Amino acid sequence: MSAYRMLINGQLKNGESGDLPVTNPANELEIASAPIASKAQLDCAVKAARSSQPGWAALSLSQRSACIKQVIEVMLGDSQRLTKLLVTETGKPLALAQFELDLARQFLQQAADSNLPVELLADSPENRIVLKYRPLGVSAAIVPWNFPLLIGMIKLGAALMSGCTVVLKPSPQAPLTLLHLGALLSETVPAGVLNIISGDDELGPWLTSHQGVDKISFTGSTATGQAILAQAASDVKRVTLELGGNDAAIVLPNADIGAIAESIFTSAFVNSGQACVGIKRLYVHESLYEPMLGALGQIASHVQVGNGMEDTTVLGPIQNEQQYQEVLSTLEQVEASDARIICGGSALPRPGYFISPTVVADVSEGCPLVDEETFGPVLPVISYTDIEEVILRANETSYGLGGSVWGSDVEQATEIAERLECGTAWVNQHAALDPRAPISGTKWSGLGVESGMDCLKEFCRPQVTNIMISPQGATE
Repeated sequence: MSAYRMLINGQLKNGESGDLPVTNPANELEIASAPIASKAQLDCAVKAARSSQPGWAALSLSQRSACIKQVIEVMLGDSQRLTKLLVTETGKPLALAQFELDLARQFLQQAADSNLPVELLADSPENRIVLKYRPLGVSAAIVPWNFPLLIGMIKLGAALMSGCTVVLKPSPQAPLTLLHLGALLSETVPAGVLNIISGDDELGPWLTSHQGVDKISFTGSTATGQAILAQAASDVKRVTLELGGNDAAIVLPNADIGAIAESIFTSAFVNSGQACVGIKRLYVHESLYEPMLGALGQIASHVQVGNGMEDTTVLGPIQNEQQYQEVLSTLEQVEASDARIICGGSALPRPGYFISPTVVADVSEGCPLVDEETFGPVLPVISYTDIEEVILRANETSYGLGGSVWGSDVEQATEIAERLECGTAWVNQHAALDPRAPISGTKWSGLGVESGMDCLKEFCRPQVTNIMISPQGATE
């Protein structure tokens, strides 16, 4: 097994608190160990980030952009190793890992091509008002286990381009890809500008409460995000939170089931349902309800579930045992209810955290499968009769990350999509990410934005310079 090291102030370091075993979810075998950082090592990483930040911020935008483009080159230069690591530690299929790497490249490129404008708010012979965006300082980037490379690079690109330095913490369940990338970047990014530290569950609270951190960018569960927000209040840290979602998709009565069923299935089951912006609730008009169930059941019953390194695999395992048990618990509740399981509904009898893709009918609001984010390969399909009614039902949730509307009349579908209470509303697609567009959530799904121009501003503080050039009324 390989041992991985952390990147602290340009140096690769072992953990002073031991090592953390990392398991392949496709076979439950230990594949490597990751270092567990001590509190002293965290202090060193934050100190290095703090010491290097003024020099990094003093560079021009073009110089910071050039460094980010070098990060892209390094990442692509070892793409085969990085994608294989993604497969072995997250369980996702190789094709999805390759897509994740390419999407990470796109987001880094978008950050490198971005600009922080200097805005002239007033300009007269007497007075000039200028607005500039100054970097906040040291950013803590906390990355989840489902898409570690993509989400890590979204945070890194925006932070570096804004002039912030970074202490990046991968998930204990999937730290290897980012640790490996850190080793590759140890001679590319200036010492201290990027630090990557790993550890157990203690490390996150240490980092988010650290007095040397100015900004927290977190992607993960709503419960953890709420705890981080409370910790950040003590010294008024700036916080961006991209949290859980319970995305609703609405299929209109004029939709073509044959044309959209495959896309809906993919949008719900991508990464075995472990995607924040995947479809979690599917509302189908009563006239199309049974045809949609039949189409989804047919797809699910033929999709290949297996090890991500096998060419035929479409869906991999659940990433970790805890999440696996939570999904199984949800399925037990479904079994005990009056719901109708169209296909799937159980674990697969093999090593690994495999659950068959499951489509559930005859459910409604009031049960955990519909009201809560399952984060696994289980999709509730809910019948509705009235458009106004289904909009209310889709919005009647504590979450607001994404949503979508599917129909042949694009103008009608767009009007309905714009009434969904979510950060991103799609039409005839779902979870289609574009680096130019901000990713944001409302309600319990988060604060602030990731991606796009607004993402850079999340790592900055606006500063106004108000200049009196010539006092009004002055005479020569």
